[in-house]
Amino acid sequence: MKRFSEPEVWAEIAATKLDIDMVQFSFDLLDPMLDEETSNEVIARTLDSCRRYGIKLQSCFTGAIAYNTNLLLHPSPKMREHAFDWYSRAVAISRKLHVEDVGGYMGSLTVKDYRNPQRREALLAGQVEHMLALARLCREARLGTLLWEIMPVSREPPSTISEAQDLLQRLRDVPIPVKLCIDVGHACNPHAKDIRDRDPYAWLRELGSESPCVHVQQTDGKGDRHWPFTEEFNKIGIIRGERILSSLDESGASRTYVFPEVFPALEKEDEQVIDDMVETVKYWKEFM
Repeated sequence: MKRFSEPEVWAEIAATKLDIDMVQFSFDLLDPMLDEETSNEVIARTLDSCRRYGIKLQSCFTGAIAYNTNLLLHPSPKMREHAFDWYSRAVAISRKLHVEDVGGYMGSLTVKDYRNPQRREALLAGQVEHMLALARLCREARLGTLLWEIMPVSREPPSTISEAQDLLQRLRDVPIPVKLCIDVGHACNPHAKDIRDRDPYAWLRELGSESPCVHVQQTDGKGDRHWPFTEEFNKIGIIRGERILSSLDESGASRTYVFPEVFPALEKEDEQVIDDMVETVKYWKEFM
Protein backbone atom coordinates (compact mmCIF):
# COMPACT_ATOMS: atom_id res chain seq x y z
CA MET A 1 0.00 0.00 0.00
CA LYS A 2 2.99 2.33 0.37
CA ARG A 3 5.37 0.90 -2.21
CA PHE A 4 3.10 0.91 -5.27
CA SER A 5 0.32 3.36 -4.43
CA GLU A 6 -0.07 4.82 -7.92
CA PRO A 7 -2.90 3.15 -9.89
CA GLU A 8 -0.78 3.20 -13.02
CA VAL A 9 1.97 1.28 -11.22
CA TRP A 10 -0.01 -1.41 -9.39
CA ALA A 11 -2.23 -2.05 -12.40
CA GLU A 12 0.81 -2.58 -14.62
CA ILE A 13 2.40 -4.92 -12.06
CA ALA A 14 -0.80 -6.94 -11.78
CA ALA A 15 -1.26 -7.27 -15.53
CA THR A 16 2.29 -7.63 -16.84
CA LYS A 17 4.20 -9.26 -13.98
CA LEU A 18 1.56 -11.23 -12.09
CA ASP A 19 -0.51 -11.96 -15.21
CA ILE A 20 -3.86 -11.51 -13.47
CA ASP A 21 -6.93 -9.66 -14.70
CA MET A 22 -8.96 -9.28 -11.49
CA VAL A 23 -8.13 -7.58 -8.20
CA GLN A 24 -9.74 -6.56 -4.94
CA PHE A 25 -9.30 -2.84 -4.28
CA SER A 26 -8.09 -1.85 -0.81
CA PHE A 27 -9.26 1.30 0.93
CA ASP A 28 -5.68 1.73 2.09
CA LEU A 29 -5.23 3.17 -1.42
CA LEU A 30 -8.13 5.60 -1.09
CA ASP A 31 -9.35 6.87 2.27
CA PRO A 32 -13.17 7.13 2.06
CA MET A 33 -13.03 10.29 4.21
CA LEU A 34 -11.10 12.27 1.60
CA ASP A 35 -12.77 15.28 0.03
CA GLU A 36 -14.78 14.48 -3.08
CA GLU A 37 -12.48 16.26 -5.53
CA THR A 38 -9.40 14.34 -4.41
CA SER A 39 -11.33 11.08 -4.19
CA ASN A 40 -12.74 11.46 -7.70
CA GLU A 41 -9.26 12.11 -9.07
CA VAL A 42 -7.96 8.83 -7.61
CA ILE A 43 -11.06 6.98 -8.83
CA ALA A 44 -10.63 8.32 -12.37
CA ARG A 45 -6.95 7.32 -12.47
CA THR A 46 -7.81 3.89 -11.07
CA LEU A 47 -10.53 3.21 -13.64
CA ASP A 48 -8.35 4.49 -16.47
CA SER A 49 -5.41 2.31 -15.40
CA CYS A 50 -7.60 -0.77 -15.08
CA ARG A 51 -9.07 -0.22 -18.54
CA ARG A 52 -5.60 0.24 -19.99
CA TYR A 53 -4.34 -3.04 -18.56
CA GLY A 54 -7.52 -5.07 -18.85
CA ILE A 55 -8.13 -5.44 -15.12
CA LYS A 56 -11.52 -5.86 -13.46
CA LEU A 57 -12.09 -4.48 -9.97
CA GLN A 58 -14.19 -7.20 -8.36
CA SER A 59 -14.70 -5.71 -4.89
CA CYS A 60 -13.56 -3.06 -2.43
CA PHE A 61 -12.26 -4.02 1.00
CA THR A 62 -10.97 -2.56 4.23
CA GLY A 63 -7.22 -2.64 4.67
CA ALA A 64 -4.62 -2.29 7.39
CA ILE A 65 -5.53 1.28 8.28
CA ALA A 66 -9.16 0.57 9.22
CA TYR A 67 -8.12 -2.65 10.96
CA ASN A 68 -6.22 -0.58 13.52
CA THR A 69 -9.46 1.03 14.73
CA ASN A 70 -12.54 -0.23 16.60
CA LEU A 71 -14.89 0.84 13.78
CA LEU A 72 -18.51 -0.24 14.43
CA LEU A 73 -17.72 -1.56 17.93
CA HIS A 74 -16.01 1.52 19.29
CA PRO A 75 -17.01 2.26 22.92
CA SER A 76 -18.04 5.81 21.98
CA PRO A 77 -21.46 6.23 20.24
CA LYS A 78 -20.12 9.20 18.28
CA MET A 79 -17.14 7.19 17.10
CA ARG A 80 -19.44 4.35 16.03
CA GLU A 81 -21.45 6.84 13.99
CA HIS A 82 -18.21 8.13 12.50
CA ALA A 83 -17.33 4.54 11.55
CA PHE A 84 -20.74 4.12 9.93
CA ASP A 85 -20.10 7.32 7.95
CA TRP A 86 -16.71 5.89 6.92
CA TYR A 87 -18.38 2.75 5.63
CA SER A 88 -21.17 4.72 3.95
CA ARG A 89 -18.58 6.67 2.00
CA ALA A 90 -16.79 3.41 1.21
CA VAL A 91 -20.02 2.13 -0.34
CA ALA A 92 -20.33 5.31 -2.43
CA ILE A 93 -16.75 4.91 -3.68
CA SER A 94 -17.42 1.26 -4.49
CA ARG A 95 -20.28 2.30 -6.72
CA LYS A 96 -18.04 4.76 -8.56
CA LEU A 97 -15.44 2.02 -9.05
CA HIS A 98 -18.13 -0.28 -10.56
CA VAL A 99 -17.33 -3.22 -8.30
CA GLU A 100 -19.64 -6.10 -7.41
CA ASP A 101 -19.13 -6.28 -3.64
CA VAL A 102 -17.83 -4.27 -0.69
CA GLY A 103 -16.97 -5.01 2.92
CA GLY A 104 -14.24 -6.26 5.21
CA TYR A 105 -13.40 -5.94 8.87
CA MET A 106 -16.36 -4.58 10.82
CA GLY A 107 -15.05 -3.74 14.25
CA SER A 108 -13.36 -4.70 17.49
CA LEU A 109 -14.52 -4.57 21.09
CA THR A 110 -12.18 -3.11 23.65
CA VAL A 111 -10.95 -5.42 26.40
CA LYS A 112 -13.20 -3.65 28.91
CA ASP A 113 -16.34 -4.03 26.76
CA TYR A 114 -15.59 -7.62 25.81
CA ARG A 115 -15.30 -8.63 29.47
CA ASN A 116 -18.73 -7.15 30.27
CA PRO A 117 -21.35 -9.60 28.87
CA GLN A 118 -24.24 -7.10 28.89
CA ARG A 119 -22.18 -4.38 27.27
CA ARG A 120 -20.76 -6.84 24.74
CA GLU A 121 -24.19 -8.04 23.63
CA ALA A 122 -25.53 -4.50 23.38
CA LEU A 123 -22.66 -3.42 21.15
CA LEU A 124 -23.00 -6.52 18.96
CA ALA A 125 -26.73 -5.85 18.54
CA GLY A 126 -25.90 -2.30 17.49
CA GLN A 127 -23.34 -3.59 15.02
CA VAL A 128 -25.97 -5.82 13.41
CA GLU A 129 -28.27 -2.79 13.06
CA HIS A 130 -25.46 -0.88 11.37
CA MET A 131 -24.97 -3.83 9.01
CA LEU A 132 -28.64 -3.71 8.06
CA ALA A 133 -28.33 -0.01 7.31
CA LEU A 134 -25.20 -0.62 5.24
CA ALA A 135 -27.00 -3.34 3.30
CA ARG A 136 -29.69 -0.81 2.39
CA LEU A 137 -27.01 1.61 1.17
CA CYS A 138 -25.42 -1.18 -0.87
CA ARG A 139 -28.75 -1.90 -2.55
CA GLU A 140 -29.17 1.77 -3.42
CA ALA A 141 -25.62 1.73 -4.83
CA ARG A 142 -26.53 -1.37 -6.92
CA LEU A 143 -23.85 -3.50 -5.27
CA GLY A 144 -24.29 -7.26 -5.02
CA THR A 145 -23.00 -8.35 -1.62
CA LEU A 146 -21.90 -6.87 1.70
CA LEU A 147 -18.90 -8.87 2.91
CA TRP A 148 -18.10 -9.50 6.59
CA GLU A 149 -14.60 -10.83 7.20
CA ILE A 150 -13.98 -13.50 9.82
CA MET A 151 -11.29 -12.53 12.30
CA PRO A 152 -8.61 -14.26 14.44
CA VAL A 153 -9.43 -12.58 17.76
CA SER A 154 -12.45 -13.13 20.05
CA ARG A 155 -12.97 -9.38 20.46
CA GLU A 156 -13.43 -9.10 16.68
CA PRO A 157 -16.54 -11.04 15.65
CA PRO A 158 -17.00 -13.39 13.99
CA SER A 159 -14.00 -15.42 15.13
CA THR A 160 -15.67 -18.84 15.47
CA ILE A 161 -17.78 -20.91 13.11
CA SER A 162 -20.81 -20.84 15.37
CA GLU A 163 -20.52 -17.07 15.81
CA ALA A 164 -20.39 -16.61 12.03
CA GLN A 165 -23.43 -18.85 11.58
CA ASP A 166 -25.33 -16.86 14.21
CA LEU A 167 -24.53 -13.53 12.58
CA LEU A 168 -25.58 -14.81 9.16
CA GLN A 169 -28.85 -16.00 10.71
CA ARG A 170 -29.45 -12.57 12.24
CA LEU A 171 -28.88 -10.98 8.83
CA ARG A 172 -30.99 -13.29 6.70
CA ASP A 173 -33.70 -10.73 5.89
CA VAL A 174 -31.61 -7.93 4.44
CA PRO A 175 -31.93 -5.79 1.28
CA ILE A 176 -28.86 -7.46 -0.27
CA PRO A 177 -27.00 -10.59 0.85
CA VAL A 178 -24.59 -10.24 3.75
CA LYS A 179 -21.93 -12.90 3.26
CA LEU A 180 -18.61 -13.85 4.78
CA CYS A 181 -15.09 -13.33 3.62
CA ILE A 182 -13.15 -16.27 5.01
CA ASP A 183 -9.45 -15.54 5.48
CA VAL A 184 -7.80 -18.94 5.88
CA GLY A 185 -5.07 -17.44 8.05
CA HIS A 186 -7.62 -16.12 10.53
CA ALA A 187 -8.54 -19.61 11.71
CA CYS A 188 -6.14 -19.27 14.64
CA ASN A 189 -8.18 -17.83 17.51
CA PRO A 190 -6.16 -18.95 20.57
CA HIS A 191 -9.25 -18.77 22.81
CA ALA A 192 -11.56 -20.80 20.57
CA LYS A 193 -12.86 -23.83 22.48
CA ASP A 194 -13.84 -25.86 19.40
CA ILE A 195 -10.87 -27.27 17.50
CA ARG A 196 -12.72 -26.67 14.22
CA ASP A 197 -12.37 -22.94 14.74
CA ARG A 198 -8.60 -23.28 14.37
CA ASP A 199 -8.91 -25.36 11.18
CA PRO A 200 -9.13 -23.30 7.95
CA TYR A 201 -10.44 -26.29 6.04
CA ALA A 202 -13.27 -26.77 8.55
CA TRP A 203 -14.27 -23.14 8.04
CA LEU A 204 -14.39 -23.66 4.28
CA ARG A 205 -16.24 -26.97 4.43
CA GLU A 206 -18.91 -25.56 6.74
CA LEU A 207 -19.20 -21.99 5.48
CA GLY A 208 -17.54 -21.88 2.05
CA SER A 209 -20.93 -21.62 0.35
CA GLU A 210 -21.53 -18.46 2.42
CA SER A 211 -18.17 -16.94 1.49
CA PRO A 212 -18.08 -15.69 -2.12
CA CYS A 213 -14.69 -14.12 -1.36
CA VAL A 214 -11.80 -16.02 0.23
CA HIS A 215 -8.47 -14.54 1.29
CA VAL A 216 -5.55 -16.94 1.07
CA GLN A 217 -2.24 -16.53 2.83
CA GLN A 218 0.41 -19.03 3.77
CA THR A 219 0.45 -19.60 7.51
CA ASP A 220 1.55 -22.10 10.12
CA GLY A 221 -1.91 -22.04 11.72
CA LYS A 222 -0.57 -20.47 14.89
CA GLY A 223 -0.91 -16.85 13.85
CA ASP A 224 -2.18 -14.49 11.17
CA ARG A 225 1.04 -14.67 9.14
CA HIS A 226 0.15 -13.42 5.64
CA TRP A 227 3.18 -15.18 4.16
CA PRO A 228 3.56 -15.57 0.40
CA PHE A 229 3.18 -18.95 -1.30
CA THR A 230 6.85 -19.40 -2.03
CA GLU A 231 8.98 -22.52 -1.74
CA GLU A 232 10.41 -21.20 1.53
CA PHE A 233 7.07 -20.63 3.24
CA ASN A 234 5.21 -23.52 1.66
CA LYS A 235 7.60 -25.84 3.51
CA ILE A 236 6.45 -24.56 6.90
CA GLY A 237 2.88 -23.53 6.05
CA ILE A 238 -0.32 -25.56 6.29
CA ILE A 239 -2.27 -24.06 3.39
CA ARG A 240 -2.47 -26.25 0.29
CA GLY A 241 -4.23 -25.09 -2.85
CA GLU A 242 -5.82 -28.42 -3.67
CA ARG A 243 -7.26 -28.76 -0.14
CA ILE A 244 -8.64 -25.23 -0.22
CA LEU A 245 -10.50 -25.87 -3.47
CA SER A 246 -11.73 -29.34 -2.46
CA SER A 247 -13.04 -27.90 0.82
CA LEU A 248 -14.91 -25.22 -1.11
CA ASP A 249 -16.37 -27.89 -3.38
CA GLU A 250 -17.47 -29.87 -0.34
CA SER A 251 -19.27 -26.81 1.03
CA GLY A 252 -21.41 -26.54 -2.08
CA ALA A 253 -19.92 -23.20 -3.11
CA SER A 254 -20.83 -22.31 -6.70
CA ARG A 255 -18.65 -19.24 -7.30
CA THR A 256 -15.75 -18.06 -5.17
CA TYR A 257 -13.16 -15.35 -5.73
CA VAL A 258 -9.79 -16.34 -4.27
CA PHE A 259 -7.52 -13.40 -3.42
CA PRO A 260 -3.95 -13.89 -2.18
CA GLU A 261 -3.37 -11.46 0.67
CA VAL A 262 0.34 -11.16 1.37
CA PHE A 263 1.83 -8.66 3.83
CA PRO A 264 5.57 -8.37 3.15
CA ALA A 265 7.94 -7.11 5.80
CA LEU A 266 8.46 -3.37 5.48
CA GLU A 267 12.21 -3.79 5.12
CA LYS A 268 11.96 -6.40 2.36
CA GLU A 269 13.50 -5.36 -0.96
CA ASP A 270 10.91 -4.00 -3.38
CA GLU A 271 11.82 -6.36 -6.22
CA GLN A 272 11.69 -9.32 -3.83
CA VAL A 273 8.15 -8.33 -2.89
CA ILE A 274 7.14 -8.56 -6.54
CA ASP A 275 9.04 -11.82 -7.03
CA ASP A 276 7.21 -13.33 -4.04
CA MET A 277 3.87 -12.29 -5.51
CA VAL A 278 4.81 -13.71 -8.92
CA GLU A 279 5.58 -17.03 -7.25
CA THR A 280 2.39 -16.83 -5.18
CA VAL A 281 0.19 -16.31 -8.23
CA LYS A 282 2.01 -19.05 -10.13
CA TYR A 283 1.33 -21.43 -7.23
CA TRP A 284 -2.41 -20.72 -7.24
CA LYS A 285 -2.69 -20.98 -11.00
CA GLU A 286 -1.70 -24.62 -10.69
CA PHE A 287 -5.09 -25.29 -9.11
CA MET A 288 -7.35 -22.88 -10.99
